[in-house]
Amino acid sequence: MFRTFLRLGLTSFGGPVAHIGYLRRECVGRRGWLDDARFAQLVAVCQFLPGPASSQLGFALGLVRAGWRGALAAFVAFTLPSALLLFAFATLLPRLAGQAWLPTALHGLKLVAVAVVAHGLIGMARRLTPDAPRIAIGLGAAALVVLTGNAWSQLAAIALGGIAGWLACRGEAAVPSPPLPLPHRRRMGAWLLAAWLALLAVALLVPALGVDGTAGVAAAFYRAGALVFGGGHVVLPLLQDAVVTPGWVDADTFLAGYGAAQAVPGPMFTLAAFLGAQSPSALAPGLVASLAVLAIFLPGLLLLAAVLPFQAALSQHPAAARTMAGINAAVVGLLAAAFIDPVLREGIRGPVDLMVAAVALALLASGRVPVLVVVAGCVTAALAAPAAA
Repeated sequence: MFRTFLRLGLTSFGGPVAHIGYLRRECVGRRGWLDDARFAQLVAVCQFLPGPASSQLGFALGLVRAGWRGALAAFVAFTLPSALLLFAFATLLPRLAGQAWLPTALHGLKLVAVAVVAHGLIGMARRLTPDAPRIAIGLGAAALVVLTGNAWSQLAAIALGGIAGWLACRGEAAVPSPPLPLPHRRRMGAWLLAAWLALLAVALLVPALGVDGTAGVAAAFYRAGALVFGGGHVVLPLLQDAVVTPGWVDADTFLAGYGAAQAVPGPMFTLAAFLGAQSPSALAPGLVASLAVLAIFLPGLLLLAAVLPFQAALSQHPAAARTMAGINAAVVGLLAAAFIDPVLREGIRGPVDLMVAAVALALLASGRVPVLVVVAGCVTAALAAPAAA
């Protein structure tokens, strides 16, 4: 588990939507740890909850496959590479400022995201939207997200997809297979939910009490992780309020860290390592960075672990099969919307970009070329043709 997710943590460029494509390719397509329907169920749960959806999904995959140790191994391995890179960037920022090649290389990573998301979208659409009602649900979900363009529309699309599935997918019968193999039951889920609420209450009280230093840093990053819906870019306003407004990090440094987070693999929430290393504390910068990373990820993982036992029990309800069929179709729509904007819109700027992304998609679809080779190829192509970027 650690080896698998460490490789993903080292090669998963492109942001949370692309990460879902990477995770599906590795855990569903290549290893067969679970099928597309169960994968989509986990995606739907992670989209509903606040926090970093791709990291929550990786944690859930580890939990289902290998219990608590598997979940911890998956999370640490997926998160560690980008956290280390961003912590290193915090110390090397003055030397890297002004390098002209960085934007072009970043554009190459966007081309990787185009290919990965397209590959995942095609695979999921084949399995989860096989008939007219589910195709309509997927298209409706995609249209809702594209037209509104906010994180709350993703939640609405999933909810409406579930309702539409319950009403329209009459041919779906309850799945006779057992629920997801979780290492804990609903009683522990209730305790985990109580812990999430208690920690959030403390994090909300800390600034009101004027607490600063290490406790203030931990509280600020926990609030950001607990209150953000949609993950990825949506966390930036909360982080900016947490570290720029009190003067811990200046605005220019904050934006530099954000740019670096786009260029490294793994979850964007590891921007906390960059920001934490520069936040006020009596601890060493490395320890503060580690605390910030733990604090921003912890609420999302706690809440996910709390909810999963209830979701598994609900999935056995007679009407749940129809509802989940609609939710699965809506998840395909969400991926399609994200592929249109921002992945395709930001990634493809001309015919050369389109050709590079198409070649990368073909290589991924072949299943014979490592993802890292595809990443290197896209970055090299972008650097060799800077006019296209």
